[in-house]
Amino acid sequence: MTNHVMDGAGHQLRLIRNARRKSLTVIAQRAGISASYLSRLENGERALDRRSLVVALANALEVAPSEITGAALAAPGSSDEDRSLNGVRLALLAVSMGEPAGEVVPIDGLRVRVTELLDDQKDCKAVEVGQALPGLIRDLHTTLGAGHDVATLLKLLALTHVQGTQAWLMDVGANLDLAWQAAALAKGAAEQVDDRLTLAVSAFGTAFGLIGAGAFDLASRAVSTADPGTATPESMHAAGMLSLTSSLVAAARGNESERSAALDHAADLAAHTGEGNALWFGFGPSNVGVWQMSVALEAGEYAEAARIATTVHPDALPSPTRRSAYFREYGRALAHLPRRTNDAVMMLRRAEEISPTRIHRHPFMRSVLAELLTKTKRDSVGRELRGMAYRAGLHV
Repeated sequence: MTNHVMDGAGHQLRLIRNARRKSLTVIAQRAGISASYLSRLENGERALDRRSLVVALANALEVAPSEITGAALAAPGSSDEDRSLNGVRLALLAVSMGEPAGEVVPIDGLRVRVTELLDDQKDCKAVEVGQALPGLIRDLHTTLGAGHDVATLLKLLALTHVQGTQAWLMDVGANLDLAWQAAALAKGAAEQVDDRLTLAVSAFGTAFGLIGAGAFDLASRAVSTADPGTATPESMHAAGMLSLTSSLVAAARGNESERSAALDHAADLAAHTGEGNALWFGFGPSNVGVWQMSVALEAGEYAEAARIATTVHPDALPSPTRRSAYFREYGRALAHLPRRTNDAVMMLRRAEEISPTRIHRHPFMRSVLAELLTKTKRDSVGRELRGMAYRAGLHV
């Protein structure tokens, strides 16, 4: 890095740290250096001439490196989620070959592990989920192959591959075909056990895999053929989520009447169930509101999506993953409205604080961030935006 680029970097470093209201000790600890060394950097007594140190300080301050140096650096290297991805890929490949190479585990132990993993997924703990998934996938399929507790295992497999494997792969921006492989495994397990609730969970995963590929007609058929009924709270939650999925597909197909009918049906079911998290769906009135926002965005009704957001209480949402979705969708809506750029950035920043992967890896977010970059001034809000854009891999 040239000297003229680094001129004033120490002064800028101090300005940003003071703006963040962080002490020398806190930022130094985050960056892996001593407070005295950070002080010397800020005073210009030590040169800030290492890319690795610039990145470490930028990460500690939660800004893009260019905020410190005045010049762009390459995006960060592979994340912890990326390092877990190959283990999940290999586990899925092993299962597809009929050689999962796991261990036969008692059903109660597997049930506990599935519960812990799905809780972590809903709590936006992407690193922990990525670390746990390969072993769990292998052990579930190995135990199934041994013929133990087959019906229970098939239900666990379908649930795990939709709400765990597929959901995590989509969150971390994995290849669409890999997420589809998880959905296909769930579908196969559900068809073997032939349980209405399990088939509904599988249909939800199948539909989302098809939506991602733009196969809206197939996605519509997938959700319409599943019928969990409404006899139990769990079945009502599943039926509600299928209706919400149907509304999103209808919006993508431009079918306004079908979209409205599906949303109305979901809202009616939510009025009966209240807020909940059966089958890790997080279904309830507040989540219906988040889906209404997403459906309006899909239809290009940005002002309507922003209006709906004001009627939703994010604290009522049953999990961090749904709260992150609320702030992300609110930010997406505001990004399209005049004179709401600063509000959009702050909403997206709140989403990122809850779940970084849902901002950095979501297929729409890079373009949203890129557009916002053209509108934002070099002020405190602009700093937040450039930090997010950098963490999402954009060149800023």
